[in-house]
Amino acid sequence: MPKSQLLIANASPALADEKNTQWNFCPSVGAAYLFAILFALTTCGHVAQAIIHRKGYSWVIIVSALLQTMTYVFRIVSINNPTSSAPAIAWFILILIAPLWTNAYVYMVMGRMVYNFTTTATLAGIKAWRFTLYFVLLDIVAFLAQVAGAASAAGNDTPRDQVLRGVHIYMGGIGLQQAFILVFLFLAVKFHRGLLRETYTSRTRQALRLLSVLYVALLLITVRIIFRLVEYSDGIDSSIPNHEAYQYCFDSLPMLIALVLFNIYHPGRIMPGKESDFPSRKERKRLANRSLENGIALSAGEDPLKNGAQEPKDRE
Repeated sequence: MPKSQLLIANASPALADEKNTQWNFCPSVGAAYLFAILFALTTCGHVAQAIIHRKGYSWVIIVSALLQTMTYVFRIVSINNPTSSAPAIAWFILILIAPLWTNAYVYMVMGRMVYNFTTTATLAGIKAWRFTLYFVLLDIVAFLAQVAGAASAAGNDTPRDQVLRGVHIYMGGIGLQQAFILVFLFLAVKFHRGLLRETYTSRTRQALRLLSVLYVALLLITVRIIFRLVEYSDGIDSSIPNHEAYQYCFDSLPMLIALVLFNIYHPGRIMPGKESDFPSRKERKRLANRSLENGIALSAGEDPLKNGAQEPKDRE
């Protein structure tokens, strides 16, 4: 092996075989190990918190953190096995789609905030559980578009026209994601203004704090989306992917901060107990019917689940 090639191989195994490698630059295996460990730690934290607070919906943020961890596990494998396309394709796809799960978690938390911190359990005329459902479905649409684009563009052996088409599909997917975030923010501000009109209590303070975390998480996701749009704005000839510092600063680090913020201000701590969870569809229907049968008068917009629609006591 020539001396220059030996020096490159010692610096990073990714370029040891320059002819067959999946890498166009010399990636840092140390940085990959660091982020794999950091994402693994926040993943473990979210698993423990989901169990402690008994919040089943937290599986979404656990998946997000786990996918971020696996991104860097596959990146490490790819650096050490630079001629293998499978780990390179795996980390490339995972890093592009993992943040969507954090985005979905924001939508799920917001729906539960509407349920817990409003008397009507509605926002802009939309029931809390439907609010979550609608935005998660929109997130899935963006997710599918991004998966399709990323999968189509992955791999060094992929034809140029297919890669370009995949990049355009992916950019359309993240554009949709950002559009949905803007609609969500409009409704979140409406909810925020409603909170500010209420009497300020410790419960209101907690709600405003969690809402601030949602805002910051969406800001971090937006930073990441803008980065990806800029990265691929020149198509596949962009030089940005060849400088991994950009990826760490504007993608992985913001997503790590968002995950850690939810560790620090876990929704299960601010909305504790089973009573803070959405009632099942069957339960909602049963209590609504029972309130009508008992002649409970509800003012316009009030929810029987939030206004003391109790089951009658058994008669002797």
